Amino acid sequence: MDFLFSIPILSIITYTPVLGALLIVFINKENKRAIKFIATFASGLSFLISCFLWFGYDFKKEGLEIFQFIEKTEWIPSLGVKYFFGIDGIALLLVLLTTLLSFISVYCSFTAITFREKEYYALLLILETGMLGVFCSLDFFLFYLFWEIMLVPMYFLIGVWGGERKLYAAIKFFLYTLLGSVLMLLGILALYFYNTTGFLGFEGLGNPASLDILHFHQIGPSIPYNLQFWIFLAFFIGFAIKVPMFPFHTWLPDAHVEAPTAGSVILAGILLKMGTYGFVRFSLPIMPEATKAMVPYLVTLSIIAIIYGALVAMAQPDMKKLIANSSVSHLGFVTLGIFALNQSGIEGATLQMINHGISTGGLFLLVGIIYERRHTKLINAFGGLSFSMPDYAIYFMIIALSSMGLPGMNGFVGEFTILIGAFHKNWLWALLAGAGIVLGAAYLLWMYQRVFYGKLEKEENKGLPDLNLREKLTLIPLIILIFWIGFYPRPFFKRMENSAKYIVKIVEPNYYEKGVVK
Repeated sequence: MDFLFSIPILSIITYTPVLGALLIVFINKENKRAIKFIATFASGLSFLISCFLWFGYDFKKEGLEIFQFIEKTEWIPSLGVKYFFGIDGIALLLVLLTTLLSFISVYCSFTAITFREKEYYALLLILETGMLGVFCSLDFFLFYLFWEIMLVPMYFLIGVWGGERKLYAAIKFFLYTLLGSVLMLLGILALYFYNTTGFLGFEGLGNPASLDILHFHQIGPSIPYNLQFWIFLAFFIGFAIKVPMFPFHTWLPDAHVEAPTAGSVILAGILLKMGTYGFVRFSLPIMPEATKAMVPYLVTLSIIAIIYGALVAMAQPDMKKLIANSSVSHLGFVTLGIFALNQSGIEGATLQMINHGISTGGLFLLVGIIYERRHTKLINAFGGLSFSMPDYAIYFMIIALSSMGLPGMNGFVGEFTILIGAFHKNWLWALLAGAGIVLGAAYLLWMYQRVFYGKLEKEENKGLPDLNLREKLTLIPLIILIFWIGFYPRPFFKRMENSAKYIVKIVEPNYYEKGVVK
């Protein structure tokens, strides 16, 4: 696999989808078969190439060597901007999740999208490139560029192909995210000027102009606390909106409910992870003292999100709204693990990012499938579906159980590891978060019982076609991952272990001297 280090593999993976989008631009809009083929080929090729990263990544390396497949060249020398790509074990898993879910999203759209297919698939591929760029970038300028690129396609996917209140949901999503982006940009500028000339009374370091993220990992702990705090706050709001953390979550249910199926899969499966990834990549290593000072408040918000999200989900009459609010609860677990500031917490949070993408992405796919048949997402519109759609009921049960955290499935491994990390910090954190698991089982089982059990009374539900081959093919990869991670998570932990250790050593330098390595 040494040849992988001699070619710009991350650039190939990142730009293959946008090249597909450019090809689609030149295809006649009436040639729908060619448009779908190019979109499937581009996203599928990006996924296949990304699989080589899994085998080529050397998880034994430590320190800065965890960042591999490096591509680095001068871009705008006067500003210190470099074209700098590279991934560690955490970004590796998120890149793989992105390419897989993007491919599935293209494939599941074949029957769901019936107008303006040319624009739809082009935007979907541009969105994929933007998301991949966020996870691969090791330069702030490049990172911010990709962060903004993915905002526009998502706005149009919701606003053009969404439901009845699509414009409201799209504008709300755009404004929330834009607010966070502007504040994050101010934080980036503050770091840039502190590294060089200084600003607002803070004496600069006098270093050459640079936006190298790894450079800021090295100087982060030496940044004065007062400056760290304000920079942390700017980044925090940007990332908390994206997660979304309580109380920044109000845009999410509307966006999910109105988005097309593929939009919901990508939104839940990948876009929300950009916020949690931002905490791990920037907040912890660059603003460690400010992060530690804010931990009690951040953990409180995380626990509120876990319990509040679950309670709100229980009250939803709409399947999509229920799953959307469950994301607030599940992402609360992820932020709890991150702000436990130990290896178990960060490893569990990373795995739970992947698990949430798999399980919640799968649930949105399943809701999209039944919506195509019945054109409703209301729970009380169903009942007894296990009689008319037995295969659908089985797939739904497996993915719902994985979302609940049933032992032997992926969700259990991630949540259990997070709870270990939380328990090491404070047993009460783990106890309160554990209540969220019970509530999660309650709302998912309640929904499943209402939709699939009971008598098949409504005429509209009789004779509904069961899952076809194409629909099963979109779900089977997710089912495989659910049981793979559930029974044998070691390969995933091995690839992220040293990346988590790298972060913990920056934010808690004495952590490994305490005799507690997990």
